[in-house]
Amino acid sequence: MTQTPREFDPSNVPPTQPGTFDATAAGQDAEATSPAAGTGMVPGTPAAAPADGRGVDAGAEAPETTAPAPERQVTRAGMVWAAVASALVVLILLIAFILQNQEYVQVKFFGLQGSVPLGIALLIAAVGGGVLVAIAGAARIIQLRVAARRSRATR
Repeated sequence: MTQTPREFDPSNVPPTQPGTFDATAAGQDAEATSPAAGTGMVPGTPAAAPADGRGVDAGAEAPETTAPAPERQVTRAGMVWAAVASALVVLILLIAFILQNQEYVQVKFFGLQGSVPLGIALLIAAVGGGVLVAIAGAARIIQLRVAARRSRATR
């Protein structure tokens, strides 16, 4: 356990500026290690502006701005790759779920009765739900295509 010296007062510690090195905090003599040693400058403070009011870097060239990086184009191949990678991650998680849920459960469906591992039963239920959503989506797409064909024919 560390103890704080009795004479230490944290409210009297001056804050350091971000990006500056505080040699006194490291236990070293600030005068000996400061790049401004012997110049009368206090470490961590900005240099004084010249008397003519030009500023410190008035004679220096402004740094050139670099052109922004070109935006990435979204391609079909990139979208397919992202979809395949996502599907593989989901498949790995699904396999882990099935392997961890191998207990047999009693399943009853419209008079049919059987014993199936829990993971497989849930997979079958999820696939069945996906098939129902796909059928509803296909019906809507067909409905929209028929409506579009009719609107083109009436023009």
